[in-house]
Amino acid sequence: MKKIFHLSTCSTSKRIIAELNDGKGFELQDIKTELITEEQLDEMKKMAGNYESLFSRNALKYRSMGLHEKQLTEEDYKRLILEEYTFLKRPVIINGDKIFIGNAAKTTAEAKKYI
Repeated sequence: MKKIFHLSTCSTSKRIIAELNDGKGFELQDIKTELITEEQLDEMKKMAGNYESLFSRNALKYRSMGLHEKQLTEEDYKRLILEEYTFLKRPVIINGDKIFIGNAAKTTAEAKKYI
């Protein structure tokens, strides 16, 4: 599978996709207009090792919902990502058996190596 989960309104996601040859050869899924399914999230978790690594603490709702004051479980991370697309750390790039999560420069550089 070659897929990029992104948010089309996010300038960082747009920049990273542009750096990755405009996403050519990848299926692009805008997570705002095409919500992540439980099956897709479970597959990402299988590749990443846990739901927490897919969860964004930078989402505005993280603090507004008081989540920074709670001890979240793996089930909480899964439920929150499925309920609110902004909780998915993005972009998530899947290239075969490799997964790259987030927008850190190191992650983007690694993704470029495999694309």
